[in-house]
This record gives sequence, C-alpha cells and structure tokens, in this order.
Amino acid sequence: MSASAAFAAEVPASFDAKTCKADYPKASLMNEEQGTVSMSFLVSPGGDVKDSKVDKSSGFKNLDKAAIKAISACKFKPGTKDGAPAETWTKVDYAWKLD
Repeated sequence: MSASAAFAAEVPASFDAKTCKADYPKASLMNEEQGTVSMSFLVSPGGDVKDSKVDKSSGFKNLDKAAIKAISACKFKPGTKDGAPAETWTKVDYAWKLD
C-alpha cells in the first residue's frame, strides 16, 4: 500500500518557466539592476493565481513588481491534495540577469 501513500501528500502547483517569462522593466535595464525575487502564489484548482506575495525581495521594487505581475498572469498546472486538484500555495524564484 506504499504507492497510494504518495497521493496523500500535497503537490504544489507548477508552471512552465520556458513559456512564462517577465519582461525586464526599462528603468531596471538602464540602472543595470539584477537579483532574484522569491515569491509565493496561491493557485486555484483551475490553475489561476488567486493571490501572490513577495517572500524575499530582489532588492529592487521594479523587478519584484514585474515578476509578480508576469507570473500571476501565467496559467499554472494546479496543485493536488490526495490526488485531486486543489488550491495550493507554491513558491517561485525568479532570477533577473543582464546578458
């Protein structure tokens, strides 16, 4: 029965980081701002973001706001509880790097 025990856990929502990207804010580009913002998103069973918050700032408000806005607009794969789609919080780190 150990296989079914895996389904009892909560699985957080996820999204495709390749297709969901934030645009670098112009002011941040000009100021050469870089950093990683850590965020949490509350994702509905339908895959939509219901709430979001910054857990750890990148050090730049513009970068934090742009990341929250862009990721909030993404379609998530809903998380699950006991194998069924459920509202879950998921953590996302978004790294802003200048090429």
